[in-house]
Amino acid sequence: MTDDPAPLQHPVAIRPVGEAAGSARPGGRTARTGASVLAATLTELVAEGYDGLSLDAVAARAGVHKTTVYRRWGSKERLVAEVLQVAAASRIVLPDSGSVEEDLRLLAHSVVATLVTAEGAGTVRAMVAGAQRSEAVRDLVVAFWAQRTAQAGVIVTRAVDRGQLPADTRSEQVIRHLGAPLYHQLLVTLEPLDVAQADLAAAATAAAARAGVFVPATSRYRDEDGLSTGPTTP
Repeated sequence: MTDDPAPLQHPVAIRPVGEAAGSARPGGRTARTGASVLAATLTELVAEGYDGLSLDAVAARAGVHKTTVYRRWGSKERLVAEVLQVAAASRIVLPDSGSVEEDLRLLAHSVVATLVTAEGAGTVRAMVAGAQRSEAVRDLVVAFWAQRTAQAGVIVTRAVDRGQLPADTRSEQVIRHLGAPLYHQLLVTLEPLDVAQADLAAAATAAAARAGVFVPATSRYRDEDGLSTGPTTP
């Protein structure tokens, strides 16, 4: 059995970024200030939620003058948007055990390991709230999760190449169905998450994928000559 990997990189982990356009030198004080403010924004989002986030509180936590934050970002919408943009540019480390069942299990364990932390759960909740308050934040949240889903979809692509899943399996649907019960439990039923839910989600998703559930109907109902054999509408 492959050892569980470290938790997935936090959904919106902040690392130092390059200088803003027109600044003096890459990696200088402006970059450090920007990284500090974005990290402080993440901490405030977890503590106060999107509605409770304020630029004054972010500035205080980051240890910078509030005029710096107001001048560069101007609003919490723009500040949260940049947090998501930085996160979308980062990549996650994926398991590659040689088995699709094991890879999905390890991925689900990593998701749960992130969501059971105050930072992970709080950030996801703040992203959902922000997306409902701001169209700009919503667009970035949608783009963020699309990118994360596409990155994790490599697991499915590898499995198809190894012959473990049917050709034409839709990778994004496999990853969405793996995560759906975990995020549903976090955001809707509010039940505690543990590895048992991760194992169940992975096993169910792998079984469905092997059975061809995530292959488009137009691909499932083809004969050896490529002609459709699917059911017809009366």
